[in-house]
Amino acid sequence: MVTFRMPPMRYAPSTMSVSLDRITDFLSTVPLFRELDRAAVRGFAEYTRERKFSKGARIVAEGDPGDALFVVRSGEVKVVLAGEDGRDVILNVLNVGDHFGELALIDGRPRSAHVIATQASSLLTLSRADFRRQVEQSPQVAWGLMVELSRRLRQADGTIGSLVLLDVPGRVAKVLLEHATPGEPATLVKQLTHQVIAQMIGASRETVSRAMAEFQEKGIISVQRRIVTITDRTALEARARPRL
Repeated sequence: MVTFRMPPMRYAPSTMSVSLDRITDFLSTVPLFRELDRAAVRGFAEYTRERKFSKGARIVAEGDPGDALFVVRSGEVKVVLAGEDGRDVILNVLNVGDHFGELALIDGRPRSAHVIATQASSLLTLSRADFRRQVEQSPQVAWGLMVELSRRLRQADGTIGSLVLLDVPGRVAKVLLEHATPGEPATLVKQLTHQVIAQMIGASRETVSRAMAEFQEKGIISVQRRIVTITDRTALEARARPRL
């Protein structure tokens, strides 16, 4: 009788397990989940779904059911309000690690703005029901949600104040400071075109271009290969303050 000796079997982790580990690693870097231990973050990761969008695709529309949180895993998206006159106002530009839909997690009301992919993007979604279920097991994340909503509210207050009290160059200066890295010299963490800045502050592209040219002439900023560097933060901060 001949017997064959079988080599010991080796089990490789499943693709799903590897993917779950990657999603857990990623969510651990997102402010909303950063204070949780890995087991708790993994609990949220298990309920996420990944969706891909091409450039220009509408991710959500104003008035859609508010039933999920979205986290940008790759690419870039913009949050937009469409005016009755056909003009768009950009409320925010979101990159990797940023998220939207926090209000829906609390009140479940319809979306208050459009969200459009400005690049090919991948987003993780977490339904309101699954989020609330996990929060019951990891209540710390509720505190993280309140901190994030407080930050958004302060940002909104600042935006409203700048629209009322600042001229166009002042508003441009404020946008540059809000999107710059710490220290000096500083560069913008997001490449914002003049058109995008204009849509963020309710101005025309031409007036934004004039303000940027003024800042360059005064040595406050420099622009090379579309990369904006703030060379005199003090002067830019002074320009972003209301002139009463």
